Amino acid sequence: MAFECTIPAVPTVQQDDGTVRITQWDFEPGAVTGWHEHGWPYFVVMLVAGTLRIHNGAEVTDVPLDKGQSYMRAAGIKHDVMNGSSHPIAFVEIEVKQPGDLAGMMI
Repeated sequence: MAFECTIPAVPTVQQDDGTVRITQWDFEPGAVTGWHEHGWPYFVVMLVAGTLRIHNGAEVTDVPLDKGQSYMRAAGIKHDVMNGSSHPIAFVEIEVKQPGDLAGMMI
């Protein structure tokens, strides 16, 4: 179901509270997150251009993304993510635990 993990991606949690979890993921070439399921809707913002190789349990898809490019996915996604690039990549993942609570948040 998942990629063979010889190099794990490195997660650095930047914030984790009742509303959101923000994690920076750093990947060496070939590094993987490991098989997981997202319990909340989430956003990804690429910090470095590269290719995310996504294994959904049935097929593998390469998704090339530019630096600064972002996307959103619904809760319930099950997958493993690999750096399909020949160079290190990184992205920030923002999981939204309580969408209604975002309206009152301030920096």
